[in-house]
Order: sequence, then structure tokens, then C-alpha cells
Amino acid sequence: MNTADLGLPVTVPSTALFTDQYELTMLQAALKAGTADRRSVFEVFTRRLPEGRRYGVVAGTGRVLDAVENFRFDAGVLGFLRSRRVVDEPTLEWLAGFRFRGDIRGYPEGEVYFPGSPVLRVEGTFAEAVLLETVILSILNHDSAVAAAASRMSVAAGSRPLIEMGARRTHELAAVAASRAAYLGGFASTSDLAAGFRYGIPTVGTSAHAFTLLHDSERDAFTAQIDSLGRGTTLLVDTYDVAEAVRTAVDIAGPELGAVRIDSGDLLLVAHRVRQQLDALGAEGTKIVVTSDLDEYAIASLAAAPVDAYGVGTQLVTGSGHPTCSMVYKLVARAESADPGAPLLPVAKKALGGKTSIGGRKWAARRLDADGVAEAEVIGTGEVPPELAGRQLLVDLVQDGKVLRREPLEAVRDRHKAARAGLPMSATQLSKGEPVLPTVYL
Repeated sequence: MNTADLGLPVTVPSTALFTDQYELTMLQAALKAGTADRRSVFEVFTRRLPEGRRYGVVAGTGRVLDAVENFRFDAGVLGFLRSRRVVDEPTLEWLAGFRFRGDIRGYPEGEVYFPGSPVLRVEGTFAEAVLLETVILSILNHDSAVAAAASRMSVAAGSRPLIEMGARRTHELAAVAASRAAYLGGFASTSDLAAGFRYGIPTVGTSAHAFTLLHDSERDAFTAQIDSLGRGTTLLVDTYDVAEAVRTAVDIAGPELGAVRIDSGDLLLVAHRVRQQLDALGAEGTKIVVTSDLDEYAIASLAAAPVDAYGVGTQLVTGSGHPTCSMVYKLVARAESADPGAPLLPVAKKALGGKTSIGGRKWAARRLDADGVAEAEVIGTGEVPPELAGRQLLVDLVQDGKVLRREPLEAVRDRHKAARAGLPMSATQLSKGEPVLPTVYL
């Protein structure tokens, strides 16, 4: 579900200024040189995964498609560029009629990736493809980083649900994107209403410590919340004394109390004590939710604790220590002239410090072993070997400027779960290690 499904108006602003100035100055120079119309192929990839990570997660593709579709230079945008003298008048005239009319292929959203994987390929004239670099990287680097962290936390949590609650720890717009990426990666719900409104993600939330402190006593606060939200609500029990709060909560709500939340202290110890106390009071069905600066390692350490759900904020929306995937957008092939039939020539950056790239338009496939488990990420520029023809990873996303593939977030979420399950078992180890699949170039 999204806002359109609700029959609500949606205002979609132009994404044209979500870019770096040098994209436009390159355009101006290419227009003047007569090279702007050369057919070009750009690819998005990362040279390495964040340190210790075993796999990456492709996230943000749906948002990229929206951004490309709304990349328009309207009167206000053109007026800004003119007032700042960013580009000359001929370039402004060209931008006024800009619509991306090229093709985009990429890994389907939710798929896993590895170093060198061409997760997105943009093909068109140099002029139209170069303009999209910054906005594409901005979305993919952020969303994929959050989705990778969410995926690791989902593995650590097992069957216990995860709640995304990081909106107050990041930019307000990034929070919505992070919630979407977290849901893709395996989280069950979010506290962010904007994410629920925009993407149909289930939303949850009851009260904070401020609500308890507002009242003359904890009993008054619990009574007010139960009277308003019902006995199935979740009561926050660590404002004063946890044991006393649990007794009060069950005394007011009875065994029908939905859950208690613990937000501080030694979560392992406190959770065991609270479970024992709830059971002794006859509230065997009351669940325990824990929060408080959790990451995948803290979640894993609570595997043996009587915890029913986890709420995660800061570590999730910051990628659990890796807030970007270091994806780049590189020109890998271009025509030798502006003639539409001119052949493509492979091109590649040659540089010191490992920042090289491999030229040529690439395909990618995942090779499986005899048991059907992935064993290698295979990337090539020539013909696809027959044995890999049915294992290719790139799919058509945009053709001749028209978006071909928009998917429900639930489908993307299911794809990620299936893709992760198809990796070797060591992929889900939280200990640091090399990418679980080698990248093989043909």
C-alpha cells in the first residue's frame, strides 16, 4: 500500500537538483564539444564490501525509479540555475526539455550483491545518463547500507520481530527511506508514520518515559494508558523501579496485558527477572519488548533471553557502523561518435590506490554448486556461457525512458529473504569475514 492506494493526493517535487554541480558543467562542456549525444553506458558497483561484511543488499531501486521519472527542470529550477550562473543559456534550453529516454537494467531490489556486481546499468546519451549519477548514488548508498544492517539484525533476531524506531536519530527524510530499507531487510514494523503513510509499512507505538513522568504516579500513568489503548497495550516499565512497575502493570491490566517494554539496564538480566515475575503473577502471555541502543551483536547476545521483540534505532539508520556502501557510478562504455549506430568502445578508469574499474557493458550471473547453493558471482562482458544463461541477475527496469518494473514492497522483502537463504550458511555469521562469494570475471 502507498498514498496512491489510499486515494490521497501526492505532491512529487522535482529531483533535478539532487545532484552535484559538476554534472551540469560536464553537460555544458559536452554539448559545446559535440560529444553529449554519444551513446554511453554507466554502471553502479562497489569495489569492496564494508569491512567484515559477507554480502550486500540492493535497496532503493524503487526510489531510484521514482527519482528518474521526476528528474525535471521546471521553471523554478531553471531560474535558480540561471541566477547562480551554473550553466549557460544553451544548456538551460537543453535542460528545459530534459526527459530521460534511455534504458536502465539492474539487480532486482532485495537481491544480494558482492564486490564488482553491476547492481545498476544506465544506458543512453552521455548527456542524459551523466545527470543521474548523484541522485542514483545518494539513494542506493543510503538504502543499501540500512538494508544490509537490517538483514544482519533480522538474522540475529531469528523469528522474533524487529521494530524500526530510528526516526529521531537521522534526517527526517532519511528516516522514511531508512524505514523502507529496514522493512525490506526483515523488520516487521516502524514507529515512523510518514513511512507507514508513504509505503504501507505497519506502524506501532504506545508511550515514552515522558508520559509516565507527566502523571502523579506510575499507577496513574498506566491506568490512563490502559483506559485509552486497552489491556493489550505495551507499558514502559523502567522509569523508576522495574519490579514495582511490573506488579503495578499486571495489577491494573490483569493477565491480558499485551507487553512490557524495557529500555535500560542489563537487558539480559532484567528480561529474565521480568519474565519470572510476569509468570508468577499469572501474566504468562504478556510479551517482553527490549530497546536501548541495540545492534546485531546485542540482539544475538539476547538470543537465550525471554525476549519477544526488539526495537532498534540509531544503529539501524546509520548502517550499524557502515552508513554507506561506497558504490560508484562509472562510465564503462561509450560510442566513438554521435551516430546512433556507432559501436560501443569499452572505457575504464586507470588510477593508483585500487580505484580502477573494468571497461565494457557487463552481465552478471550467480553460479550454484551441486546442491543449489550459490558459490560464485560471475561477471563478464562477452557472451554469457550457456550454463549461466538461466542464472542472470540483471533485469529490465526502464526502457526508452519508460519505467517497466514497479513492485510491492512485500515482494521485494520476500525476494531478499529468498536470496539470503540461497547463500552459503557462513553468510549469516556475524563474525567478520570476507565476502561469502568470490567475484569471478570472464
